[in-house]
Amino acid sequence: MPAPSARLAELRDHLAAAGLDGFVVPLTDEHMSEYVGGYAQRLGWLTGFGGSAGSAVVLANRAAIFTDGRYTIQVREQVSAADWEYAPVPQTDVAAWLGEHAANGARIGYDPWLHTRAWVEEAGAALAPRGATLVAVETNPIDAIWDDRPAPSDARLDPYDDAVAGQSSAAKRAAIGDWLTERHADAVVLTALDSIAWALNLRGRDVAHTPVALSYAIVDADGSTDLFVAPDKVDDAVRQHLGNAVRVRDRAEFALALGQYAGKRVAADPERSVAAIVQALEAGGATILAERDPVVLAKALKNPTEIAGHRAASVRDGAALARFLRWIEAEAPRGGQTELSAAAKLLEFRQATGVLRDTSFDTISATGTNGALPHYHVTEESDAPILPGHLYLVDSGGQYADGTTDVTRVVPVGPPSAEMRDRFTRVLKGHIAIATAVFPDGTLGGQIDAFARRPLWEAGLDYAHGTGHGIGAYLSVHEGPQRIAAPNYPGGAAMEPLRATMMLSNEPGYYKAGEYGIRIENLVLVEPREIAGADRDMLGFETLTFCPIERTLIDSALLTPAERAWLDAYHARVLAVLTSELAEEERMWLEAKCAPIGG
Repeated sequence: MPAPSARLAELRDHLAAAGLDGFVVPLTDEHMSEYVGGYAQRLGWLTGFGGSAGSAVVLANRAAIFTDGRYTIQVREQVSAADWEYAPVPQTDVAAWLGEHAANGARIGYDPWLHTRAWVEEAGAALAPRGATLVAVETNPIDAIWDDRPAPSDARLDPYDDAVAGQSSAAKRAAIGDWLTERHADAVVLTALDSIAWALNLRGRDVAHTPVALSYAIVDADGSTDLFVAPDKVDDAVRQHLGNAVRVRDRAEFALALGQYAGKRVAADPERSVAAIVQALEAGGATILAERDPVVLAKALKNPTEIAGHRAASVRDGAALARFLRWIEAEAPRGGQTELSAAAKLLEFRQATGVLRDTSFDTISATGTNGALPHYHVTEESDAPILPGHLYLVDSGGQYADGTTDVTRVVPVGPPSAEMRDRFTRVLKGHIAIATAVFPDGTLGGQIDAFARRPLWEAGLDYAHGTGHGIGAYLSVHEGPQRIAAPNYPGGAAMEPLRATMMLSNEPGYYKAGEYGIRIENLVLVEPREIAGADRDMLGFETLTFCPIERTLIDSALLTPAERAWLDAYHARVLAVLTSELAEEERMWLEAKCAPIGG
């Protein structure tokens, strides 16, 4: 297998032979997914970058890789500075960089199945002053030189029972039909894999850690649906589950089917539908309604069954994580444990539940300096021993049929330093500020982000990622549209109003480059708040995650009485919920961890 430098040279040769002066390489797939199958990991294959978000541009005489603040350190460790320039996002972006560095008259290639129409227009406008143009390629040039590129998954679809989903697919599709009728539209194209899984009550195994299947769907105003998926993925049980109102068609027919809506009004999400889809609809004579996928908000508003399922998943997952924390606390000081061995042990505890379907993402098992990389991914090459004097950060989650979990805790190996305790306590204060926030219905996620940062800001500190993301119901661990994030952090401002029954993460952090990382993450549910005398509807958060927060890292003198009361009440709840799940020795350990913090 050639090294990244050789791959870059081979790509340049291929581009030159095709009459192209450059090419853009995003980390996504034809569904604009955040997490993608191995066949779509083009950026990682070309550059060696192992993060989950980024892009690259290759020109004849220079190349750049674009990553946000989560990957500032990681990209420099994994991607050669001899071959690649490091371009920070959001300070710059691909379009702006092309406008500055592309040669006059250059022809820059792009894969229309991997970019939105908006991006094509933006990049085209940036190139225009140089007389340069974007050129849509029919075959991705990386695929042409990637000899051992994995094939897309051929795993079969799985029906997702209505009793677990809380609503039938027929009811969901009828609601989509009503949405179309309100807009005088004939059909909507669903491209996001989790939207299709939710709307049809299906799950798949085509993307690691995310139970979705490679497919497209077109829903008509009467609720009937065309599902485009590889035929081998569908068996009789799936067909029976889908019913007669869902027509199963070969995924290979999708592009041609888009041309069959002449004179029709078709909704397509401008953020989730790639340029090739929009171009095919236009070429076929359809009128396109640029509307957000109607499933996005519908699946973010969890129904009572989904909420109950998540509660059950949180209890069993919390018990598994408590067992792991007890184990790592005892074993790490003895030596012999590494990031990989710890991650494997945590997986054992989750598997012991007997109902784990998958982890919800690659476990971030990070000790010492690796903890300062917010999205660190341990490999055989990077695997570090867990040593005394270090902080061990573990960010992990499980996929269960009734819920998806995501939780981060930090464990000191030996006595922590005063600085570690100060930083951890400031992160905890920010976490509590979000957990206890009360805000008007309709508040944007971006409006409360600063609550979590204030204790760090007061010490001249910050963290370079958002504070919270949405989460799916046995779906993606990162789900929109709700987020908690400010404009100058990755992903930009969270402009979606927070609504009751949305679920999000609450995960402020602090990262000292070259030394350690801290993050405290629980999942929360947006719920109504009854306030005497209020003249408008108010909302707050219920914490859903049950797992002790490491008390030896807390400087209780930095906590206010209200913060100490919250922490004690949270730990009392953890103890009450998990006690029946644990053996006697485990319960004794948990009782000590959940004792009142004191002044």
